[in-house]
Amino acid sequence: MRLFVTGDTHGDIDFHKLNTKNFPEGRLLTKEDFVIICGDFGAVWDGAKSDKYLQKWYNEKPWTTLFIDGNHENHDLLNSYPVSDWNGGKVHFITPSIIHLMRGQVYKIGDKTFFTMGGAEYHDKIYRKEGVSWWRREMPSNDEYEEGITNLNKVNNKVDYILSHCAPDQLQKEIAYWYEHDKLTNYLKIIRQIIEFGWHYFGHYHIDKDFLNYKATCLYNNIIELGA
Repeated sequence: MRLFVTGDTHGDIDFHKLNTKNFPEGRLLTKEDFVIICGDFGAVWDGAKSDKYLQKWYNEKPWTTLFIDGNHENHDLLNSYPVSDWNGGKVHFITPSIIHLMRGQVYKIGDKTFFTMGGAEYHDKIYRKEGVSWWRREMPSNDEYEEGITNLNKVNNKVDYILSHCAPDQLQKEIAYWYEHDKLTNYLKIIRQIIEFGWHYFGHYHIDKDFLNYKATCLYNNIIELGA
């Protein structure tokens, strides 16, 4: 089993990073291998032709696609899917090989453990329409924050990887100082202080950069194989 992680795909805007030309390793994978997208998947948007095309495109890839949600998602539509259990945590099966990793969950994939906390705050809501181009569920609920703490306690506050869409407070300040801190960025800061983890991957900021002092990597176009 092989595991890869990358950044935002934004529906039909940035999914080409996973085509054969840009991701030749993909040809060698099977449905037992996984590619993880760190938010802004965007292929569950309005149920229209573009959604159907993208979901068919991902289904026809040899691997299984996993994603956490970002702020550029239709959260109402995403959360209309039935909740299932998978590898120790809650998921939405968009299709059998497209799986939404829900917020505040811990999964065991192979011999690695992952804590997931999707979501982020829109910083241009003034230009968007609620229920059309942004959704209130972009940010986690109190129940999801609490569920995250509970699930981490169950694994003795130790995981191999943290997966989120946005960065914790102090790291976001380095990347995008004009973004205001919020409840989610503060939550991620606290989580990183109270658990043991190997590395933290996130998207959102449209850059590819390692932050070694934080044991963290921001992903956009890069596709990293975990454990390689």
